[in-house]
Amino acid sequence: MVPLALYLVLSAFLFACGVCGFLIKRNIISIFMSIELMLNAVNLTFVAYAAFWQKLSGHIFVFFVMVVAAAEAAVGLAIIIAIFRTRETLNVDRVNLLKL
Repeated sequence: MVPLALYLVLSAFLFACGVCGFLIKRNIISIFMSIELMLNAVNLTFVAYAAFWQKLSGHIFVFFVMVVAAAEAAVGLAIIIAIFRTRETLNVDRVNLLKL
């Protein structure tokens, strides 16, 4: 059996990779994928604690996080497509929605 600490270390590593990708990348798609990576790291933590304490509540939280992530993916991709159609770029530095 794998100890809880290894799951938490892996989750922290995945979350840190997501934060670094969010802060460093300039492409909207890369930033979007970094946010999804952070959500999956949180899901791994919920599942690890639920298995450790043998409770169902962690799995229920994971289900709700997955629902929110799916809704965020649908709305986020629609916004990204709309930005690309109007600005013809996905670079965060070049997308300025306040200017015409």
